[in-house]
Amino acid sequence: MVGFVFGVHNGKDFIQVVVAEDMVGHKLGEFSPTTKFSRHGGRMQRDLEAKVVEGEATKVKLSQEVPAKK
Repeated sequence: MVGFVFGVHNGKDFIQVVVAEDMVGHKLGEFSPTTKFSRHGGRMQRDLEAKVVEGEATKVKLSQEVPAKK
């Protein structure tokens, strides 16, 4: 059954699950998440998100700089 695609119902709709070799011996329901994780809240999460945004901004800034022509 490795390589087959199954529709596994998670309580709301069907999720397509492709069977890989490391899935053998498990139940198909283990690969169909039932809840959607949004995120943890709080100050620590806001700080982490701010660092990610800050890092992306510096990458964009560095990529936009044009080296001087000789």
